[in-house]
Amino acid sequence: MIVTSKTPILDLHNEIESMVEVLVNRFIKDNYLMKKDVVIIIHGKSGHIVRDEAHRVLKNNKLVKSYRLDNWNLGQTIVEIDVDKTGNF
Repeated sequence: MIVTSKTPILDLHNEIESMVEVLVNRFIKDNYLMKKDVVIIIHGKSGHIVRDEAHRVLKNNKLVKSYRLDNWNLGQTIVEIDVDKTGNF
């Protein structure tokens, strides 16, 4: 899993908790369709509300192979998408 300057990014700063599920699932699906296997979700470091909701959504998304907080920036999560998965998503 390699993160570069061309890695797709979803910035959830200033988003409300109820929008996180829609935005994250759409972002994952769009990048799955474009065969992007690594993406970054920026959620910020304070409060943990958006981060916790994003992680809950990622945990339940069948296209997500793995995800983890970025060790160099705890305000973002690195997500690995299972681009080899087939099915109706």
